[in-house]
Amino acid sequence: MDHDRFEPLPGTRFVAPVGRLDAVVAGLRGGPAADADALASLRTRLVDGWSEPHRHYHSLQHLVECLDLLDDPQVHRTVDRVHEVELAIWLHDLVYDPQRHDNEERSADAGRRLLAAIGGIPADAIARIAALVMATKLHVAATPDEAALLDIDLAILAAPPARFAEYEAQIRREYAFVDDARYHAARHAVLTGFLARPRLYRSGVLHERCEARARANLAAATR
Repeated sequence: MDHDRFEPLPGTRFVAPVGRLDAVVAGLRGGPAADADALASLRTRLVDGWSEPHRHYHSLQHLVECLDLLDDPQVHRTVDRVHEVELAIWLHDLVYDPQRHDNEERSADAGRRLLAAIGGIPADAIARIAALVMATKLHVAATPDEAALLDIDLAILAAPPARFAEYEAQIRREYAFVDDARYHAARHAVLTGFLARPRLYRSGVLHERCEARARANLAAATR
């Protein structure tokens, strides 16, 4: 991984790359003739969702970082159904309310509705995409594509120190409604839970690139 891709640039404004959605949907449908209104609704719902003002980490920045990593040639080759994984990236945090515990379920349900409305996307593909989204709830993978998605989602743990510190600050801002004592105890539990895993990254590519850096970041953050 080119870790520098995670470095924040002063004044950077992240823009949802919605232009790529047409090709992804066409790939799933086996042809480009999708309902224009349904595609427009998909684009609008995705951009609006990822742009909500209460998002600080689960934002367009996270979306763009995940899509960039999917585009990495070595990572791309580890994915079986690339179009499905890409749509799962777009959908996995579509619904995000830090005060709720059913964001993944609501994101998967919204994804099912949006994709069904387009027409022509096979039902089994929609079901797999929803399952990919749901895999991000407990970060347990049942398929290689779920493993790839989870690795991409957790790549932030292997960011350089400046981006990792920004990530930690962004998460804190999303939980501003929680007092410091409760937040720090809960966050410490989350990070030590990651650190206790025998392996953070499932694919050989991202394990080799990210595992050591992620463990160093987690160890520093939990001291």
